[in-house]
Amino acid sequence: MKFMLLIYNDTNLLDALPRPEFDGMMRECLAHADELRREGHLIESQMLEGTETAKSLRIRNGRAKVTDGPFAEAKEVLGGFNLIEAIDMDEAVRIAAQFPWARNGCVEIRPVRDIGAVRQRVGAPDSPATYAP
Repeated sequence: MKFMLLIYNDTNLLDALPRPEFDGMMRECLAHADELRREGHLIESQMLEGTETAKSLRIRNGRAKVTDGPFAEAKEVLGGFNLIEAIDMDEAVRIAAQFPWARNGCVEIRPVRDIGAVRQRVGAPDSPATYAP
């Protein structure tokens, strides 16, 4: 099964960390990601730029509205994601618990829905195996 690990960071806590401590957490996280990739668990891992760089788009009644940043003020903001392969939710939680970000933020573990099954259920055509950039 695939699981998305959504990494939420409390930016106040991260900003308060001394640079060497933050850098140590990043090295720990990257080493953990490398290990998970070697074990066949990690499919993809990316960080997001800060919320100050984001735009939010909503279309209502045919009109688009774009606003700066995320819509809601939140103590913890989405900082990145890891797409993993795990046997079940218990294993996904064990994998997520090894990421240092759980200590000063939150790691949300969510099963990934099989989009191929959704396509089949709604009668949509199969997608190409790969997408060209």
